[in-house]
Amino acid sequence: MMMIPRRNNFDLFDDLFKDPFFTNHENKVMKTDIKESENGYAIVVDLPGYDKENIKIDVEEGYLTIHASICEEDKEENNGKFVRRERYFGECSRSFYVGEKIETEDVKATFKNGTLKLEIPKKEITEKKYVQIED
Repeated sequence: MMMIPRRNNFDLFDDLFKDPFFTNHENKVMKTDIKESENGYAIVVDLPGYDKENIKIDVEEGYLTIHASICEEDKEENNGKFVRRERYFGECSRSFYVGEKIETEDVKATFKNGTLKLEIPKKEITEKKYVQIED
């Protein structure tokens, strides 16, 4: 007969959910679709659970950055422990290169039902210039 050592504080759920199958951290990433049209780009970002007031968008040095934060729910409910926790609380951000000619004022944004939609126009690219090579 084989003896298996007894584990203190054995919790089936803790052990089960520590499995790599359940430790997917993709939920922290802003899931994004980008669509190009003749006049510009449309960026659609899923931000479920976020409030419009906690989303900031800026354009600096050719990069459009979306920064969002969400606060954890009140910790007053102290009657039990989580068996599984998938909802993300905290801050996240994502940047996209949009070009040096795009300014913050050029970007149009709407937020409805947890979906952020950005419209970015295409700006004319000036003719490429070359450096003259002297003799």
